[in-house]
Amino acid sequence: MRGWWREISGLILPVSCGGCGRPRAELCEECRAELLGGAPRRVRPVPEPAGLPVVHAAAAYERAVRAVLLAHKERGALGLAGVLGKALAGAVRAGAGRADGDGPLLLVPVPSARRAVAARGHDPTRRIALAAAGELRRGGTGARVAAVLRQRRPVADQAGLGARQRQANLAGALEVVAGGERLLGAGRVVLVDDLLTTGASLAEAARAIGAVTGAAGGRATAVFGAGQAAVVAVSPAAFEINRNSR
Repeated sequence: MRGWWREISGLILPVSCGGCGRPRAELCEECRAELLGGAPRRVRPVPEPAGLPVVHAAAAYERAVRAVLLAHKERGALGLAGVLGKALAGAVRAGAGRADGDGPLLLVPVPSARRAVAARGHDPTRRIALAAAGELRRGGTGARVAAVLRQRRPVADQAGLGARQRQANLAGALEVVAGGERLLGAGRVVLVDDLLTTGASLAEAARAIGAVTGAAGGRATAVFGAGQAAVVAVSPAAFEINRNSR
């Protein structure tokens, strides 16, 4: 209900740029260029958690990109999901050629805690993933969202936690919903999230999926392969590490 009201109010109330605050545009051309202007690249956090999939990111988490993600996630600027989905789709494409198997791309969003979804009135990562899947389909790439992950136990707020603390906080926290392994066997899995910080969330998501695809054997294991992931943004340092490693 809250998300519905935000969408309606966005149609009748004056808007300002989600990146810089300029009036009369939900996202101005300068901020749009900051989000979409660069080529998505592979990124690596330091330290890199065990089991982290190969991750591609669309942009650095700074300035306008940071503001846009926060506006969508925390302030209910739901109209920004489209452009954020476009950025995520670019990151997905950058790594899709490395994904094993055939069939459509299955975008598996990292789930938010139920209390966070209730407080925000929407699930930001899932909303961006749906927009990304639509963008991919319009570009001729078969894609759909497979929201097969859920939290199996409560976790602490990640804000303020270091890399090791986040890994411990999330260890064993996710699971695949009943019947999810069948859905995962229908295409090439790409884990998606809005933001990569330490990589703990994506590593835990990969573990949860690997637990069922590995047990299932056969095509499901081949589809998942070594694991692929895509995010909208990541800290600039992760991009620098990648530049120096190539």
